[in-house]
Amino acid sequence: MSEKNGLIPHLVVKNGAKAIEFYVAALGAVELARMPTEDGRLMHAALKIGDATLFLCDDFPEYCGGVSRAPAGPSPVTLHWCVPNCDAAIEKAQQAGAAVTMPAADMFWGDRYGQIVDPFGHAWSFSHPLTAEQKEAAEKAWAEQNPFGKKAVA
Repeated sequence: MSEKNGLIPHLVVKNGAKAIEFYVAALGAVELARMPTEDGRLMHAALKIGDATLFLCDDFPEYCGGVSRAPAGPSPVTLHWCVPNCDAAIEKAQQAGAAVTMPAADMFWGDRYGQIVDPFGHAWSFSHPLTAEQKEAAEKAWAEQNPFGKKAVA
């Protein structure tokens, strides 16, 4: 299952079945496909999250020279999702088992933005646009807190 055009993240996880349960609960994912192996691990799964597709599979170190490809800690890659309400998205993910690594805050670039790490080591960020007034206040606050901020906002 793939889309004709578009970038599709493909995550490697430990315990793909549990990952699907998490993504359904935390992100409202809809399972599109699941291809299990005889031992129960997932060779491939496809989910729909909002308008996007996400692929995932279980870790198979025996086919990768004995090396695990699943994150051992937070992944250096962040998956970003523009949502109607950043705070609600973070809260829902946290209730499903994610760790909040950056609480939602108004950012100088014009978004309300925050980050989580899911129970499988993958980092996610969420945002929604600020109003013009909120953006102006966030820019001012940022400029006051950062030594180079006054020059950047001027």
